[in-house]
Amino acid sequence: MGHLDHAALGWLTPVLSYAMACTGAALGLRCTVRALAATGSVRRNWLLTAASAIGTGIWTMHFVAMLGFAVSGTDIRYDVPLTLASLLVAMAVVCAGVFAVGHGRDRVRALLLGGLTTGLGVASMHYLGMAAVRLHGEVSYDPVLVGLSVLIAVVAATAALWAALNIRSPVAVTLASLITGAAVSSMHYTGMSAVSVRVTPSGEPLPGATAMQFIFPLAVGLGSYLFITSAFVALSPTAGEREASASAQRPAGHTAH
Repeated sequence: MGHLDHAALGWLTPVLSYAMACTGAALGLRCTVRALAATGSVRRNWLLTAASAIGTGIWTMHFVAMLGFAVSGTDIRYDVPLTLASLLVAMAVVCAGVFAVGHGRDRVRALLLGGLTTGLGVASMHYLGMAAVRLHGEVSYDPVLVGLSVLIAVVAATAALWAALNIRSPVAVTLASLITGAAVSSMHYTGMSAVSVRVTPSGEPLPGATAMQFIFPLAVGLGSYLFITSAFVALSPTAGEREASASAQRPAGHTAH
């Protein structure tokens, strides 16, 4: 059996990946709050931004965490098309979940449906990402732990969407995103603990790209996207702030109290 190391770069990858998951979650919650206050195309755009933020955050979290994944006795490469497919899955599914919640008539059903969809999406993104791993040997999974990781993903997603619908204050959004980040990270490491690798040493070159060639630049790009979008969202006024500034600009004598 190959010895698996999930933090080959020390504390860096778990901490960084957790930060990514939290940033994505916070941004997604903030955008969903904006979306629910808006209507029509504005609402749609906020929901799309929310979905892309959460999807990007989760995917970046997964692959930043994967930068710390090493197996003794073999190099690791990543299949590029599969890795990109996992990113698209993350985006598409989170999008479906967020829209189910943003447009659902029946709150509870929308929430359960959205949570289930998003959770299964997060899990399938994780395992697609894992399927993109190329190494000398064979990878096997403990079905119980895989099931547990899928369950954590669904519960985490449902909780995150619930938070998106019910939480308004910045402190609560921060708390909710820290919890969501923790849930997504624990799902990731639960899924990773389900993995065992039987290494068959070989001198053959592995197909695919190394993490540094491909995963790292992609994660940096997506991370930058998250931070730029966060800044943009933080600086754009909410509907309430817009009304407040509009009423502040009216002549003082005409303000109705």
